Amino acid sequence: MLKATGAAAGAVGIGTALGTTTAAAATPYAHPGLLHTRADLARMAAKVKAGAAPYTAGFARLTANRHARSGWTANPQTTVYRGAGSPQNYTILYNDIHAAYQNALRWHVTGDGAHADTAVAILNAWSAKLTGVQGSADRFLAAGLYGYQFANAAELVRDREDFDLARFQEMLTTVFAPLSESFLTHHNNAVDSNYWANWDLTALACVLATGILCDDRSQVARAVDYFKHGAGMGSVKNAIPVVYGDGLAEWVEAGRDQGHALLGVGLMGTVCEMAWNQGIDLYGYDDSRFLKGAQYVAKWSMGGEVPYTANTRRKGAIGGWSGTETASAAAGVDPAMRRPVWAMIANHYTKRRGLSATYLTRIAAQAAPEGGGGDYGPNSGGYDQLGFGTLAFTRDRASAADGGNADSGTGSADGAGGTGGKGGTAASPGASAAGSVPSVAGSASPAGGGDLAATGSEEIVGWSAAAGITAIAGGLLMLRRRDKGRHEAP
Repeated sequence: MLKATGAAAGAVGIGTALGTTTAAAATPYAHPGLLHTRADLARMAAKVKAGAAPYTAGFARLTANRHARSGWTANPQTTVYRGAGSPQNYTILYNDIHAAYQNALRWHVTGDGAHADTAVAILNAWSAKLTGVQGSADRFLAAGLYGYQFANAAELVRDREDFDLARFQEMLTTVFAPLSESFLTHHNNAVDSNYWANWDLTALACVLATGILCDDRSQVARAVDYFKHGAGMGSVKNAIPVVYGDGLAEWVEAGRDQGHALLGVGLMGTVCEMAWNQGIDLYGYDDSRFLKGAQYVAKWSMGGEVPYTANTRRKGAIGGWSGTETASAAAGVDPAMRRPVWAMIANHYTKRRGLSATYLTRIAAQAAPEGGGGDYGPNSGGYDQLGFGTLAFTRDRASAADGGNADSGTGSADGAGGTGGKGGTAASPGASAAGSVPSVAGSASPAGGGDLAATGSEEIVGWSAAAGITAIAGGLLMLRRRDKGRHEAP
């Protein structure tokens, strides 16, 4: 089961592991209903057909991406490996996933069936062959990242008669989701804080997406409970441990590096959006704590000065080596670094909710038009988000009559769930519609070169190269720590 802290543990049905039989929901979730709803897809198609900005610029990024071309041939593997010491082949998987997603999205916008055929062929090929995800600790990253992305691609073609939905659901629930739930429960047999926040968030995204795709309400409830009360670094109060008095809240991985902080914000936004589209409001949870954390990362990433309260986390294996690591200041940033994570978050808070989010608005404008996998460098870090937010998430401001919930599911304040009022099948494709590096204190290393504290740090090279960062040229803008008097202890 997923570990939660305090009295919240067990508040919802968290005792059933994914590896055992679970009761599916009596009534299905709204479909499509992961990152994109039926209304979202109709809006994209109508706006592009009308030549409306900025949708056309976003669509141009999609059509220019080589993954979005019809006729992409899948290369399914029996076993996917990620991590040192294994015959790594995970690049094959993430390239195929992004090809499936981009073709499916392009089909919904244009109605060109060749793109739907391509997406379905990719997804069917993998579900017919893949039996396992293996490797070092990085296998958990692979399961989480590619599990939630796979689910989103499948959700876009789930009603196609030639798509084997049942077999695909079985692959997700037997290959990807068990690894993700195991990580949230046991953290690879390490102490709960051993892994930085983005590790939890990849796993959380996979568990939630799988639950929605498979209409398993108990699984979705476990994911929602972990977001609120989980023991690991990725639950919202651990990922955002300090709330300041100026509308900002510290993102814990800002003490690590910019690339991983952007990854974490993008993943938490993904979790919040998928939940929202099923009537669960995680965006607004705990006085919109995620908004404050996202504003913090946006300001910091643009070169602004932000406070940072030193954070010390325990590291180590259960019953084995142990140590601590302290991040004492916000890391340096390159304001030119771009990741396609901002349009979705900015549009939710400023357009759906009508809230002021100055830093989110500015950074989303700087990042636009957002691309997707393949547009942000050749390494895996450039494929961590599905992207294309300018096309997919730009929306008009909701009117008062909409209750701030235009074009999407209606988020419930208590997170109890619901259908968001978007049931039924997908709209016809193309149809018109209205509308600083951490300092280490007393740390210890795992014996024997084990993978317990693997960080995926090799991805920093990829992120840096894609953003044009050169330390020799002095391209990193180092930010000094600023103490603030008002803050809330974690």
